[in-house]
Amino acid sequence: MSPVILAILPIFGLILIGFVLYRLDFPGVGFWPVSERLTYYVLFPAMLVSGLSGRQFDASSLGLSLTLVGAVCLMGAFLVFTRTLFHLDGPVFTSVFQGAIRPNTYVGLSAAAGLLGPDWMALSAVALLTLIPLVNVLCVLVLSRHGKHGGGLGRVGLELVKNPLILACVVGMALSVLDLSLPGVLMDLLSILGKAALPLGLLAVGAGLRFHGIGASTLPVALASLAHLVALPLAAYGCARLLGASGPAVTTALIYTAIPVSVSAFILARQMGGDHEVMALIITAQTVLSALTMPLILALLG
Repeated sequence: MSPVILAILPIFGLILIGFVLYRLDFPGVGFWPVSERLTYYVLFPAMLVSGLSGRQFDASSLGLSLTLVGAVCLMGAFLVFTRTLFHLDGPVFTSVFQGAIRPNTYVGLSAAAGLLGPDWMALSAVALLTLIPLVNVLCVLVLSRHGKHGGGLGRVGLELVKNPLILACVVGMALSVLDLSLPGVLMDLLSILGKAALPLGLLAVGAGLRFHGIGASTLPVALASLAHLVALPLAAYGCARLLGASGPAVTTALIYTAIPVSVSAFILARQMGGDHEVMALIITAQTVLSALTMPLILALLG
């Protein structure tokens, strides 16, 4: 069996388990939002800080960052300029836009850990530090223009400064660049905490899947899924070749563009007047479809 499939199967196996556990009401409905907050604010930052300390960053980091910027901007521009062709109202368009470019970091980090070897954490940090600010700024701009409530860049700036994944990447990379190390006991503590991040995060993704009403929003769901799961990684591959990137940098770019949309897109859609119901369906469809498209993209291009 392909090494790509072997690496990805456990990821979607955990997502499926999370879905089944939620449907069985185990360990309880209140468990899932609490566990997701714990994972996002404590476990993932612990994993990133402990994993990045002592890592080396080379010139390929710039190529990876530029590749991701190019792919996301190309996809965003395409959707903005072709919006009228698909006859989408403003709130629905914002959900399609988010669905086309916002990555699910839980799935991305899990895939990177299985496919990129010992440097997966450093490569993932570059990807996250590139994608999280860029995607948030673009999505807030579109929601401000086409959503029901709007918002502003001041708000997204505050959210970026408070983003635990960005803060953890900055701290971990700073420790590496400055050649500093945390006390051994603290590193062991962070390492143990971090080991719980990926399984809990993936279980929460499965618990958040919702299939009711998916047939009533076929066009936006199909458009967002095709854009994110097929066109975005193809754009990343093209940008990587144009910029001369190769090896692990290309695979990293493909991983972080071929993954499904993040659950956080639903929260932003609800807060800023996007169509959060369509957003929930896009998240569900992409999570399911990516189990097929990710192995194909990575096997053919990675």
